[in-house]
Amino acid sequence: MTILCVRFQLPPVHEAALPELIGLLEEFTPVVEALPPDGALADLRGAERYFGRSAVELAAVIRVRSLALYGVDCVIGAGPGPMLARMALRDARPGVTHELPEGPDGIAELPVTALPGVGTATARTLCEYGLDTLGMVAAAPLSTLQRLVGAKTGRELREKANGIDRGRVVPNAVSRSLAAERPFGRDELDPDRHRRALLSAAGELGSRLRALEKVCGTLALTVRYADRTATTRTRTLKEPTAHSAALTRTAYDMYEALGLQRARVRSITLRAEALGPAEQASYQLTFDPVDEKARRIEEVADRARAKFGPHAVKPGTLAA
Repeated sequence: MTILCVRFQLPPVHEAALPELIGLLEEFTPVVEALPPDGALADLRGAERYFGRSAVELAAVIRVRSLALYGVDCVIGAGPGPMLARMALRDARPGVTHELPEGPDGIAELPVTALPGVGTATARTLCEYGLDTLGMVAAAPLSTLQRLVGAKTGRELREKANGIDRGRVVPNAVSRSLAAERPFGRDELDPDRHRRALLSAAGELGSRLRALEKVCGTLALTVRYADRTATTRTRTLKEPTAHSAALTRTAYDMYEALGLQRARVRSITLRAEALGPAEQASYQLTFDPVDEKARRIEEVADRARAKFGPHAVKPGTLAA
């Protein structure tokens, strides 16, 4: 077990603590990949040799330090590769690091939905043909899988079901993303309040991006529910932008695609990812006067916020 997948049990209002928790992992290894909003992958191959302890033993130390220094508990999955570590995290619980061994035997009984990247549609197709576990998928002929889900997907699916993990931990920085979180005072059922939270979060992200002279290429939406579960969706923007209206439209589209029906939502988080310099970005010119007017109003609003504070200008919908 050389790779750990760690999920910190951060309260919604404490997501800003993630960089410090990533720093805690970096005390053991420099090979740490942040998984916002609350997770990380850590490659402990060098740490195992240096400390003379296994990755699972080091995971116990990491949990104790996280609790002692930051008051944050965590759940940890361990595996020989990033994919298996992520899968192990599904069955992990605080205080017990769940391990998955290399090879197909340790994952044969898991459902196909346990594989990262297998969505509802792919799982439904496989289950219709009796391929509901990874063991069944691993034993199926490659040609059969490729007919069901396509040539490339079928080949990758069979490799993963056999425990072949070609992934690696890629060190990155949390600072390459910005997050705006909107927790609710109580579990919220009203879709209109959800949309108001999205409007507010997108406006904040746009304002912060413009102040930093950055644009984002990807927007991620995380919806946390009353039962402590969460759904995260990520969408690549048509063009990198810091325009609040464009961010809001994308956030609304992702929210609508979730198809929530009377979901009890505890918090909503928007994260701008794949940040880059605004001066190197380009956007499609338009003859739409409405869009041009919105951008000019945005510039004036930014100057007002810089002078009178972040709440000096806000959409009328949020003024009530």
